[in-house]
Amino acid sequence: MPVHEYICRACSRSFDELVFDSAAPPCPTCQAADVERVLSLFAVGRGQGPAAVQAAGSCGSCGDPRGPGACGLS
Repeated sequence: MPVHEYICRACSRSFDELVFDSAAPPCPTCQAADVERVLSLFAVGRGQGPAAVQAAGSCGSCGDPRGPGACGLS
C-alpha cells in the first residue's frame, strides 16, 4: 500500500497517510475532508561500507562499472 502526503486546505497541516483505496483521508487535526494530495519528497542517504562504494558491481573481467556483461567480455 502506498503512503501519500496530503495538505489540509482548512488548517494547512501537512500529513502522511497509508492509503488503501483512492479516497482521500480526512485531516487528522481538524477532520476536514478538503485535503490535497501533494508530491512527496524523498531522501537518498549515503550508506556506509563497501556496498555504498560499489553500487552496481563491476564486470569481473574488465572492471567496467556498468555491471556484468556491459563490456561484452563476460
